[in-house]
Amino acid sequence: MNTALLYNLLDVDPADGPAELLHRARGSRHLPHLVLSALARDDVRMGEPARAELRRARTRADHYARLAHDLARSTGARAIHGVPLAGYYPADLLRPQSGLDLVAPGEAALWQSVVRLVTDHPVETIDVTLLGDRPHHTEVTVRWPAEDPLLDPWYRVHLTTAALPGDRAAVPVRPYLVADDHVECLIALAEAQLHAPAGAEPDPLTLLDLCCLSRQPFEPAETAAVLAAYRLAPEAAALLDLAASRLPLGTLAAVRAALTPELAAEHRRRGEAAATPRLTARHGALLRRTVIRHDWDEARLLTAPGRTTLLLTPVADYLLGPAGPADRAAALAALQQWDGLG
Repeated sequence: MNTALLYNLLDVDPADGPAELLHRARGSRHLPHLVLSALARDDVRMGEPARAELRRARTRADHYARLAHDLARSTGARAIHGVPLAGYYPADLLRPQSGLDLVAPGEAALWQSVVRLVTDHPVETIDVTLLGDRPHHTEVTVRWPAEDPLLDPWYRVHLTTAALPGDRAAVPVRPYLVADDHVECLIALAEAQLHAPAGAEPDPLTLLDLCCLSRQPFEPAETAAVLAAYRLAPEAAALLDLAASRLPLGTLAAVRAALTPELAAEHRRRGEAAATPRLTARHGALLRRTVIRHDWDEARLLTAPGRTTLLLTPVADYLLGPAGPADRAAALAALQQWDGLG
């Protein structure tokens, strides 16, 4: 991947030079760090502020990679999207990392991972969402400040028991990942297109991701069958069609061709599934952080009088559903009663 591709994808005339390339990249939240790494590779002169920004970005990416490795070893949580995709970039190019996305093999592993993060880092926010009713999937996002919180994004780690959440309607939750990392990365990019506006151009980072994946040994028929099984044939085909006008698809060109026979069946299936109820998402409103409950493997649902439902987790307690003043008062009263029983 050379700098000429960056000029092309960011619609910058090379004659305008690296300053304009970086200026255009700053329209994206994290793309400047990739451009800075490319300019550093090309020995473009830059001042200490730019070099310091690049060092902090590399430090953040390295920290995410270490976290992913440590949590995989200790809890079985597996990184998806950002960190695996970064592994396909040249070593001297920094793929931007907006956060670390992890798929836990079950709820117990998810909370074990959260406990480790809370123990080892100055976590300031812990957001929880339950997908579905019974059974449900759990999503948790933890955040803590960067070294320079005024200039750099906070650290963000998102953990879920649902590898691919779908669109909560015709495309269902798919809890498991495939074994091949490069196929899983393509699936993750296609999944992101579920929430993109129809016909919208992929963002430059997605195109760069595809450029890196285009050199991987995809088996076309098998990859197309996997994408179809994951209900993502239309999104993958549309993404590759849009990318084809901006960069060579390499091994992905044959994957795109193999997807064509899969499209009609998936569109038909989605039409038949359109009348099914949408998957509910219940967001937790924080009631209190707690001392870590090391003996808890999973969270517990507690039903209080009225319409109040509480989610008690190993690290914090939440109110699910309406969170008005009366609801919070009832929830806190229920917690106090629960504490007394404990």
